[in-house]
Amino acid sequence: MRGRQTVRDMVLSLAVIGILVGVIYVFIPHDESADAEKAAVKTVDYRVELITARRAAPYPVAAPQGLPKTWRATSVSYRASEDGKGGAWHLGMLDPERQYASVEQSDAAPRQFIKDVTLGATKVEGKQAVGSKKWDRYQGDKYRALVRREPGVTTVVTGTAPYGRLADLAAALVAKKT
Repeated sequence: MRGRQTVRDMVLSLAVIGILVGVIYVFIPHDESADAEKAAVKTVDYRVELITARRAAPYPVAAPQGLPKTWRATSVSYRASEDGKGGAWHLGMLDPERQYASVEQSDAAPRQFIKDVTLGATKVEGKQAVGSKKWDRYQGDKYRALVRREPGVTTVVTGTAPYGRLADLAAALVAKKT
């Protein structure tokens, strides 16, 4: 039967394939809504890690209280050091505009710690008022940051979020030791 195929046969074959593809498309789930985009980044519950860090850290660990639910925690960790110095707390979040912001704390040497968590940002002119306290501003290629040095601990609020959002996060921080 070779050589006897016609254009009609080819069109019929393509029609059958097209119907098959259409049926498969209908039955395979696909959701392109805002909910699907929001679910792409998993939200984490950081309460247990926060309690653990507050017990283990030699400094009062800061975490936000009273932020709107539009802020979502996406990562959390506490890494203790073997010598009791240099323990590091991390809480990563997405702000309401889906920009990254994180709280970083450590009792390690401030200069290197700030450089590491801000991805090399450098101190710039001016201070950021957060409540009654002034925070140093840092700007880098990828991240900007607000930095507060206190005896025994350095707190850095950093990320891709604008300074105003970083200040909102910094204002919500409550430092406690359990």
